Amino acid sequence: MSGNIQLLSDTLAAAKAEGRSALIAYLPAGFPTVDGGIDAVKAVFEGGADIVEVGLPHSDPVLDGPVIQTADDIALRGGVKIADVLRTVREAYEASGKPVLVMTYWNPIDRYGVERFTAELAEAGGAGCILPDLPVQESALWREHADKHGLATVFVVAPSSRDARLAEITAAGSGFVYAASLMGVTGTRVSVGAQAQDLVRRTRATGTDLPVCVGLGVSDAAQAAEVAGFADGVIVGSAFVKRMLDAPDHAAGVEAVRELAADLAKGVRGTA
Repeated sequence: MSGNIQLLSDTLAAAKAEGRSALIAYLPAGFPTVDGGIDAVKAVFEGGADIVEVGLPHSDPVLDGPVIQTADDIALRGGVKIADVLRTVREAYEASGKPVLVMTYWNPIDRYGVERFTAELAEAGGAGCILPDLPVQESALWREHADKHGLATVFVVAPSSRDARLAEITAAGSGFVYAASLMGVTGTRVSVGAQAQDLVRRTRATGTDLPVCVGLGVSDAAQAAEVAGFADGVIVGSAFVKRMLDAPDHAAGVEAVRELAADLAKGVRGTA
């Protein structure tokens, strides 16, 4: 069973052909429950997300700010397992036919087994993985199995990444490049701005043909439109999680993330 890297590439290319950025949403698996998390991912797709990243909750999420940490804590207290993450991917993909990635730190995959994880993610219809803490120079084993199973390997670049490092990352990665727009942790911010634009420019200057998608800080349609002006994809996470956390009940949370996705979809199209 081959994974859906081609679907991911086609989805990004289709957005580009429409003259817009792709909207990429992030939600953790198992939050607020496994079934509730699946409802939320489906709702985000229904609202207009092109791609969804399903987070594998981690007890020490170094890249993630307090909002996502809170959601991860809820998921972990609920006993979320890798099998639940894979079920989330499967059900979201089957319901939408759209690309679903897993965003995870390296340790859980290492413990689970690279061969087993890549085989099961592909079998679930997954498009690949975003691996924020896996150094490129230590990624050969992962990439070998990801390639074998038709999965994308998305690496994260940051404003602190030197040009030589950017070239190394774009040469090794597949699917797209995740450009973290600011130093520090995820969260919504007032402005995403110039640092992100410069990072996209430097990443493209490596000669890569991979799309460059920007995450960390986008929370509304205006910011999505700003980032869509220079990036191939706009990644939104904390704003979705916050809508779920702030909602009075699960049904309201699902409706809130659907509405946010619709708003952001207008933003990336310049129709907000």
